[in-house]
Amino acid sequence: MTDLQGTVMRGSQGGFGNQSPVAVHLNTLGQQVVMDWLQKAVMDGDMYNIRAGTVTTPFVGDVAITDAAAEMSADVALATSIIPVHLNIAIRLGTGTLHEYALKSVATVSSGGDAFVPLNVRSGASASVFTARADAAGGVTVTAELGTTTPRHWAYSQPIAMGAYNGSSDVQLIPAPVLVGPRSAYVQIAATGTGPSYYASMDVIEYATELINV
Repeated sequence: MTDLQGTVMRGSQGGFGNQSPVAVHLNTLGQQVVMDWLQKAVMDGDMYNIRAGTVTTPFVGDVAITDAAAEMSADVALATSIIPVHLNIAIRLGTGTLHEYALKSVATVSSGGDAFVPLNVRSGASASVFTARADAAGGVTVTAELGTTTPRHWAYSQPIAMGAYNGSSDVQLIPAPVLVGPRSAYVQIAATGTGPSYYASMDVIEYATELINV
């Protein structure tokens, strides 16, 4: 059977890292092997990880979800866009009550909190253009939430006292929000009385906005 051939482009580059094109083979029915788009982003070096807590030292969350206070943020400036695709929150000790966790976004980048350098999920790939923060007890300062301007992309709530609870919330964001800069995606983690001790991570894909513009 005769094959049809074409050229596939990788981001704003031409195929391989040396700019040479990559041939894609299709049969006469147009059939091809399709890679998962998230794995493609990893292969291209476009996915980054932001994390809170390390080794046996967890972060301690806020005592309530508070307006303008967050635990982590991914901040993207004009001409760059990000797509948060995965969020994991592992509670090491949840002794408080009314546990609430959320992922939201606003149209202004964060303005306070400890800086965190995003980790490329593909080893050896380039550094991110977007910036990030991770700070315990609501230490990341974000723009005040408004019901008319702040999308909520994911939320969790547990009103019952957990005692010496531990466990995790792991979510694949489908559909994943596309945040065109300037924009901030931020995570809030809180429990009334005693903030939960936790480890958390967020995976974010970064693109030049011109690549995804409609």
